Amino acid sequence: MTLQIQLALAALVAALSFGGGWMVNGWRGASKVAECKTEQAQGVATRAEAARANETQTAQLESKHAKDTIYNADRLAALKTDIAVDVRSELERAHRLQLSADSRAATYRAQAQADATARRALADKASALDHQLAEGVEVVAELGGALKQRDAEVAALCDQVNIERSLNGGEDDLACN
Repeated sequence: MTLQIQLALAALVAALSFGGGWMVNGWRGASKVAECKTEQAQGVATRAEAARANETQTAQLESKHAKDTIYNADRLAALKTDIAVDVRSELERAHRLQLSADSRAATYRAQAQADATARRALADKASALDHQLAEGVEVVAELGGALKQRDAEVAALCDQVNIERSLNGGEDDLACN
């Protein structure tokens, strides 16, 4: 083999080696690019799955929030209705109590007027009795005075009778002692 052929062969082997290396290196580069793309695609898929899970969780939370809000609003409406019924009931009770109080006040005033009339009547009767008592005491005083005067006159007449009898000499025959 001649040197030229050997050199050509060596150049060919070098070229083939270089081309083969170039191809292998290209394959490795393509493989790395493919790996990067695969990793990137897996990352995108993982993030997409996480985003989908997050959206699902957010949708569930929003649904629960909506249900809770509706329940709370319904409960508040029911409470407001119950409170309104209670307030209306208490107001009606207060109104009935006010009417009852007004009625009792009228009764109390009527009783007070009747009591005042009865007290005036009793006061008039007591005054009349006091007046009659005073007149009675006056009559008793006058009668007592008249009785004393009569007793004094009877005693004086008795003494006069005794004096007259003593003049006639009948000192033992006294009319009174």
